[in-house]
Amino acid sequence: MKKFFLFIWEVLKIVVISLAIVIPIRYFLFQPFLVRGVSMEPSFYSGDYLIVDQLSYRFRSPERGEVIVFTLPKNSFQRYIKRIIGLPNETIKLKGTEIIITLDNGKKTILDEADHLIHPTNKKEMKITLGDDEYFVLGDNRAFSSDSRIWGALPRESIIGRVFFRVWPFTNMGTIKAPNYY
Repeated sequence: MKKFFLFIWEVLKIVVISLAIVIPIRYFLFQPFLVRGVSMEPSFYSGDYLIVDQLSYRFRSPERGEVIVFTLPKNSFQRYIKRIIGLPNETIKLKGTEIIITLDNGKKTILDEADHLIHPTNKKEMKITLGDDEYFVLGDNRAFSSDSRIWGALPRESIIGRVFFRVWPFTNMGTIKAPNYY
């Protein structure tokens, strides 16, 4: 009987130690994300299992081209995945296949998305100026994406983290890098 209680005690210690390690990692450093829908194709497909880095943005600002997971301010229960296109204090103009960005210093640049998008057409022409701590995000599959073209700028506080690793499918496992736009 004493051996049985010693066994139970050892199992409980292992469970408590494991939870003490896993819970902080899950809630403060990394969290899983399962892609649902076609809005990020061809970069990510429905069913892709990703790891989101929640720590990086505590030490640096999000950068153009990074794929992020976030919640909409009006629906904090729904998580979205999109690519950062516009940064704070920039003006973004969408016209056909062009994304023209006026940087906060007044310099204009056109994003070249040919390397990572199949059909980068923006059916909706628009112009938006971002405020402090606001971002403009788009899905890679523009025809089937609910993004900043529909609901506007994304506040910084809504960003959960950046996608940094694909776990599934195994054939595409690896780190996720932002495209080189320039």
